Amino acid sequence: MSLAHESAGVPPWQQAMAAAYRRPEELLAELGLDPGNIHTAMPDFPLRVPHSYVRRMRCGDPQDPLLLQVLPQADEHHRVAGFTDDPVGDLASARRPGLLRKYTGRALIITTGACAVHCRYCFRRAFPYHENLSDSTFTGVLDELRRDTSIREVILSGGDPLSLSDRRLEALLQALDTIPHVRRIRLHTRTPVVLPERVDAPLLRVLAQLRKPLVTVLHCNHANEIDAAVADAVAGLRARSAAVLNQSVLLRGINDSPDALVDLSEALFAAGVLPYYLHQLDPVAGAAHFAVDDDRARACVTGAAARLPGYLVPRLVREVAGADAKLPLQT
Repeated sequence: MSLAHESAGVPPWQQAMAAAYRRPEELLAELGLDPGNIHTAMPDFPLRVPHSYVRRMRCGDPQDPLLLQVLPQADEHHRVAGFTDDPVGDLASARRPGLLRKYTGRALIITTGACAVHCRYCFRRAFPYHENLSDSTFTGVLDELRRDTSIREVILSGGDPLSLSDRRLEALLQALDTIPHVRRIRLHTRTPVVLPERVDAPLLRVLAQLRKPLVTVLHCNHANEIDAAVADAVAGLRARSAAVLNQSVLLRGINDSPDALVDLSEALFAAGVLPYYLHQLDPVAGAAHFAVDDDRARACVTGAAARLPGYLVPRLVREVAGADAKLPLQT
């Protein structure tokens, strides 16, 4: 599969990605907040947030739950015991550059290091993408997938696979579509939530060509992230997916209450998405200030379950390096 540079015109979603906020003081000024004395320089993981996502934030509110997910904080500089650069054992599970094998029957492709947004709790914020992605990466990954007949499901991750151009994404999907033993393709993405204009007609045409079932897993953490544009994007994805699911991360001060979880599940279902997982925070260096202790996590889910039908209650889980599956936290 060629990864040659494309000379075609830049589509609107790529223009929107390029125009994203990259300086904290500009973002705070847009929200009517005093930047004050910012000490949040993060050269290895800088601010990146699309304008469309910022428009859903509350002006004048420094505790806005969307803002807190993307604004660099001084707390990120604090080293905390147990919080590491590789919190879920990605490096140990690499079978070759760009290909991870953690669970039986499944393989994960690191499709790109790019994302439409830089979430401050990202468990791959320190992942060595430069060592895992090159012009030959996909060729080697696809050869490995063709050889290993035990793989029944392929997961596209990153970064975010919807940061790929339509042409590159189409080439990868078509190649996976021809592997007989692969039964399903799973697409993990936050882009339709933070940059819904990415789900445009050309992308939907690419997805419509797939013969294998596609499972789309969104990453949405708060009900305020879902507006009419996101709902429209989900509608397009639902028309071309066997299922559209959501996985969230439990984040202190953002969604760690029964009310927040109920509102999120209701908003997801109204948009046509089923809650799937609620993850305890992966202990990545720089994100300890988001951590919620297990007792509070269980109480949040128990409180939400008392007010929701069972199919709207996500499974509370933790990913542990080397485990055979995500580990449930019993409530």
